[in-house]
Amino acid sequence: MKAISTIIAIGMLAFFLSTQAFAADAGHKAEALEHAEEAVKHGKMGHAKDVLEHSKESLEHAKAASASGADAHMDEASKHLEEGIKHAEMGHADVATKHVEEAISHMRQSGSKTPH
Repeated sequence: MKAISTIIAIGMLAFFLSTQAFAADAGHKAEALEHAEEAVKHGKMGHAKDVLEHSKESLEHAKAASASGADAHMDEASKHLEEGIKHAEMGHADVATKHVEEAISHMRQSGSKTPH
C-alpha cells in the first residue's frame, strides 16, 4: 500500500513539473510571436529601428523557448531572427522583415504534430 502511494506521489510530481515546463515554453513562444509580429508591422512601414528592437525581444523569448525544450522550428525561427537583426542594424527594413516573417512561420509550426 505504501509503495502504491509513493508511485502515485511521484507520478503527480512528474506531471506537475512537466506542465510547468510546457507553460513556460508556451509563454516564451507567445511572447516571441507577439514581438515578431510587431517587428513585421514596423518593417512594412520601413522602420528599421523598431524592427531591430522587436526582433531582439522576440529572439530572447525564442531562445528561452528553445532552451525549455521546444522543437527544431524554434531553432530555425531564432536563426531567421538573427538574420533579421543583422539587416535591421544595417537599416534594411525590407530584408529584415522577410527574415522575421520566416521566423513567424517557424514559430507557428513549432509544437505542431504534423507528419513529415
